[in-house]
Amino acid sequence: MSGPNDLLREARERTPSRRAPGEHLSRSELAEAICAWLWETTEIKYELDGHYIAKLERGAVRWPGAAYRSGLRHVLGVASDNDLGFFPPNGAALTEPEPLPPASMADRDDDLVNAGDESIALLSFAEESNVGELTVEQLQADIERIAQSYLRTPIRPLFAKSRAIRDRAFGLLAGNQSPRRSRDLYAAAGWAITLLAWMSVDLGRPDIAEGHTRTAWACAEAADHDVLRGWIRATQHTAAYWQEDFERAAAYAEDGLRYSAGTARLFLASAASVDLARSGRADRSRELLDVAQSLVVRPAGSEPGGVLLCTPERAEGLWADTHLAFGDAHRTAEHADHSIAQFEAVPYALRNAGSERMARLQQAKARVLLGELDGAVDAVEPVLQLAPEYRVRPLIQRVAEVGALTAPYARSPQGRMLRDRIAEFIRQPGLPFGPDLPNRRRVLEEQK
Repeated sequence: MSGPNDLLREARERTPSRRAPGEHLSRSELAEAICAWLWETTEIKYELDGHYIAKLERGAVRWPGAAYRSGLRHVLGVASDNDLGFFPPNGAALTEPEPLPPASMADRDDDLVNAGDESIALLSFAEESNVGELTVEQLQADIERIAQSYLRTPIRPLFAKSRAIRDRAFGLLAGNQSPRRSRDLYAAAGWAITLLAWMSVDLGRPDIAEGHTRTAWACAEAADHDVLRGWIRATQHTAAYWQEDFERAAAYAEDGLRYSAGTARLFLASAASVDLARSGRADRSRELLDVAQSLVVRPAGSEPGGVLLCTPERAEGLWADTHLAFGDAHRTAEHADHSIAQFEAVPYALRNAGSERMARLQQAKARVLLGELDGAVDAVEPVLQLAPEYRVRPLIQRVAEVGALTAPYARSPQGRMLRDRIAEFIRQPGLPFGPDLPNRRRVLEEQK
């Protein structure tokens, strides 16, 4: 391929500027956004400028480094390198290493980073009390970035950042602030701890998640924050659900419905219908399913987004799970298909990646139960291609369940291929503190 990279330029010009309303993203602004995202997700300082973006758009570089491709995909909201006109090089195709920091900065990078961190740390002392509006805004912005990046970037740095926000909020609470600021700090701590709990579930320790949620609940009470209360109940439901305690999960979800602010209500009604169906309480499950499907909710201003936001497509994935528990493969397929269609209509950067993957696995289960093995393979393929760092414990369990359903097809070539792919996926979970080895071995044995 030769000539300008029109796909990259068009993607940039489709992306609104964050500085100039009504304008598209400039090359310099795109470069700054990529560097900021790479710093947040990798804590590595990259030097990228508008000149390099111009070089990419001219086609002088056809295959930039992996970090820059990842940043371009994230900021421009696309799913693949191909969408930006990048294709893996063949032989001597044009490639270029990522630019290094200029020589004049090479020995000062640490000083710059440390100075920035020191300024942030001193922010509270620059205001009238030990906590002011800007300090609270910084905590809230950090929480939003974590929630919205979850399961689209590696978990370990997000876990560490959530823990740091929790500790910073409690450290500030030890100082002198107004009652309003105290409530803000308790809310920030509660959101950070809720994120820690959700991550603990995904890392295979729902028991530890429950300890987090008790402290988060105390924070929500101190902040008198109904939106936070609702999402803590959603997290407690999730921790109980992945311990297969469906009665307790349903109790948490139904209690959470008392807190009607935000989209947690849609998640809780939908989740409760799954819990109740799995508990054998079909009538009550259908009641909650009707409630969920009749709800019209709007995000609350305080909802961080990402994993702590329930969109219609996320809810519909849960409805598919309810019908699967009822044994209705046709309705499962109907809701899963609609859920995936809605996810795919949302810009990639705004999707809840974890919920989308779960919906694809419901789609795959429905296809297997309907005898449509080709459709099951198509549905599960994007999940099986996931890098190991995104293979969280609940996802591995759901993939194993798809494999178990394929037992009737074990002698067909396609069935064997799918089971082998699933076994390989389970064999390489990739998380640094994920599922324990005995449980992994048990899941693998179930695939044989």
